[in-house]
Amino acid sequence: MQNIFRKTTVKGVHRIGVVTVIAVVLLSACHVSFSLNGASIDYTKVKTIQITDFPIRSSYVWGPMSSIFNNQLKDRYANNTRLIQVKRNGDLKIEGEIISYTQRNKSVSSEGYSSQTELALTVNVRFVNTTNHQEDFERQFTATSTYETTQSLSSVQEELVTQMCKELTDQIFNATVAQW
Repeated sequence: MQNIFRKTTVKGVHRIGVVTVIAVVLLSACHVSFSLNGASIDYTKVKTIQITDFPIRSSYVWGPMSSIFNNQLKDRYANNTRLIQVKRNGDLKIEGEIISYTQRNKSVSSEGYSSQTELALTVNVRFVNTTNHQEDFERQFTATSTYETTQSLSSVQEELVTQMCKELTDQIFNATVAQW
């Protein structure tokens, strides 16, 4: 009886050893990569990024909007990637323009008056990856924000534009280097 138990145990240990070796070989052949900031950049190929300032091409303009957007966009890449920002000849190139800044009535009160107004900010982005042109694109991104019409636009504009610019820079970041 002991002899049978010993053979079974040896076979079981042998099987566990074989399975362990196979698992180690398979896992060592795999490459798992992730980052906490969402960027999926091959830093061996891509080292620099060129971000040109986005001019305002919208018929309705709020002066500080362009600088808020441009600063947030550059900060997003500076804080969440190891890419070096350059003035020209970047491995990645982001350029575009602010093409629309609009407001419209979003909801109507029971008295028939507008109760909420929606602001919308749209940018057109041209992205070029000089190391992989299959990732190049030209696309529009839009962010919206709503405020009560009991408030004046001038009293909420800076906060809302800042929020919309953050949303836009997140969308652009995800489309370019996070590839979501």
